[in-house]
Amino acid sequence: MDIRTRQGLLSALVGKVGKRMDSFLVPLELLCSVSRTEFSDKKAYLRWQKRQLNMLEEGLVNHPVVGFGEFGSKVKELQILLRKFEESESLAPSSGEVLRAEFLRSLRDISTSLVERPARGDLAGEVCHWADGYPLNVRLYEKMLCSVFDVLDEGKFSEEVEEILEFLQLTWRILGITETIHNTCYVWVLFRQFAITGEETLLPIVIEHLRKIPLKEQMSPQERLHLKSLCCLHEWDGRGQKLTFLQSFLFPIQGWADKKLGDYHLHFSEGSSNMAEIATVAMFTRRILIEEHEDVMELDEQEKIETYISSSIKSALARVTHSIEAKSDSTHEHVLTLLAEEIKKLLKKDSSTFSPVLSRWHPQASVISASLLHKLYGYKLKPFLDRAEHLTDDVVSVFPAAESLEQYVILVIGSSCGEADLDDYCKRKLSLYQVEATSGMLVLRWMNSQMKRVAAWIERVIEQEVWDPISPHQRHGSSIVEVYMIIEETVDQFFALKVPMRIGELESLCRGLDSAFQVYTDNVVQQIVDKEDLIPPVPILTRYKREIGIKAFVRKEAADMKLTNDRNYNQINRLTTQTLCVRLNTIYYAVTELNKLENSIQERWTTKRLENINTRRSMSDKSGNLAPDTNNAFDGCRKVMNSALGRICEFAGTKIIFWDLREHFISNLYRPSVSESRLELLMESIDLVLNELCDVITEPLRDRIVTGLLQASVDGLVRVLLDGGPSRVFLAADAKMLLDDLEVLKGAHLLQHCLFFI
Repeated sequence: MDIRTRQGLLSALVGKVGKRMDSFLVPLELLCSVSRTEFSDKKAYLRWQKRQLNMLEEGLVNHPVVGFGEFGSKVKELQILLRKFEESESLAPSSGEVLRAEFLRSLRDISTSLVERPARGDLAGEVCHWADGYPLNVRLYEKMLCSVFDVLDEGKFSEEVEEILEFLQLTWRILGITETIHNTCYVWVLFRQFAITGEETLLPIVIEHLRKIPLKEQMSPQERLHLKSLCCLHEWDGRGQKLTFLQSFLFPIQGWADKKLGDYHLHFSEGSSNMAEIATVAMFTRRILIEEHEDVMELDEQEKIETYISSSIKSALARVTHSIEAKSDSTHEHVLTLLAEEIKKLLKKDSSTFSPVLSRWHPQASVISASLLHKLYGYKLKPFLDRAEHLTDDVVSVFPAAESLEQYVILVIGSSCGEADLDDYCKRKLSLYQVEATSGMLVLRWMNSQMKRVAAWIERVIEQEVWDPISPHQRHGSSIVEVYMIIEETVDQFFALKVPMRIGELESLCRGLDSAFQVYTDNVVQQIVDKEDLIPPVPILTRYKREIGIKAFVRKEAADMKLTNDRNYNQINRLTTQTLCVRLNTIYYAVTELNKLENSIQERWTTKRLENINTRRSMSDKSGNLAPDTNNAFDGCRKVMNSALGRICEFAGTKIIFWDLREHFISNLYRPSVSESRLELLMESIDLVLNELCDVITEPLRDRIVTGLLQASVDGLVRVLLDGGPSRVFLAADAKMLLDDLEVLKGAHLLQHCLFFI
């Protein structure tokens, strides 16, 4: 308030002590009390005078609290008088002053008659006031309410705030202010000051006074009718809109709050310190305004919160997407990878900062935001999934990021709705990305190409293998070492793939490796000829009848010719005792290394699954097994390898007796009689063979190779005894010598067997 106004009001109050002050015409009293001499120039005075006249006209004519009725002629007189009052300023000073005094007296008479006309019918005995018409009264009161703030710090209250409010309450009668109107105006003044200054301490006071604004059922019928009658025209989106009193003040508040909450990720990016208060303001104003629109169907609170979440999430995602697209070229990472990481950060902040605030009105706010982010990212991811055909760098980059995001989304949903309802919610509300399924298909394609590479490698190393021991301590061939190198490299590459995998891909890997080992073993054994090719044909038995003997001789001759022609002597001769032992050692090495390979695969799979804990285990996802049993994964190749060991051991024994020692054992033993060619004459040769085996064969296989040799020796002895041919003669007296020789054979083998373990 300036000095002229203060002095003018003090002058006007002189002599009016004890009189009714609510009929005090402030603009008229100022016109009468403030003279032209108090202004520096005439233009300033004329502007001030016009403002007072306009204020008087606004209060008495333009915004009356009730209609004029029989006072209509007074209104016209007042308007004419106001025009003449302004025109008098253009007259000479002497005549102008006289006219001005007359105009002021006439203006007082007419204004007093208009002010003292009866007021609203619901207030019997009450009269009108010069400024109790809407919206002038409210605008004046709003301006006066602004005096509660400190002039030096507009965000703080003045120290005399309580006294100011008590003083302003005295104006309620003059301005036609009710408690509801006061609280509404005060809410607007406080909230506007908060919006301008950002002073957060004002918000709790705003909420306090919002709570004081009664709902319709809390108002008296008279107050409801009065507030309903207070309407004004507002410009809204370029159109005039008729608003009630509450709407005119609360619509701007609600609009401001809706704008902030509609992009809370932007407006509360530094934290949610006042987000809860703003959301409370939005919900209170909305509740009040819904009652003003009884004929309009409004969303309930939870639906309104969902609109905030949807709007803010989409706006935040649009900003993140734009930022990522701008920097993706410089980072050389795929846009979807960066987007998944940023969305995960966005969801983490949303669930930890914003959702706890919004959950006061919507218990599943975090679920709504997580589901929406999952869906929006899914729209961008699907075309990429549909186009993926191989494990490219982009696929290896995008798939883990997408899977990680989806798992985190499910984790957030599960923490809100509970594990019991998670499965049902995900089935009904989430369209899962199925990254693991697509990734599994691509991994299988990659694995097929790797298995072809392994097969080609096995074929090459088998062709290059010479079956010499690597060293005295490593008695196996070099090919199995190279095979394990390529297989371990394949396993390393498999676990280095940073794409989501299920147990099915691991099982496919194990099946492929099992098949590769079987192929290798088959190639090792394939070079072993049939042991029947080592056994010479049975000679003609002279003890048969003559006719049978002749027929048998003919058959044997034909068979002998066939066997002699088909037998690959060079191949058999290349299969020396040492090379056979190296083959045995090689296959045994393959068997023993399988256990290490199995354990390594199982440990690495467990680690891989633990690094990316699959939250879908709670959703009946059978692929969530962390530690699958791979102990049986290579049973197929184990069976083949053990069979190969048995065959080679049997072949080695048969070759030694029936091929290497054929002349001494099969042809000359007991020839022409037992006494002339005893078994002990062969023991030196057999001992040499056993020593050679002992030098080359690995210790765990000695039992099996010695057993094979013993079995072949027995078979050879039986062959000599039963199919010795016409060159051998056995007598009953030879029985004791034959038994002694058998004991010698058994003793030699047992002795050598015992020496292996000493």
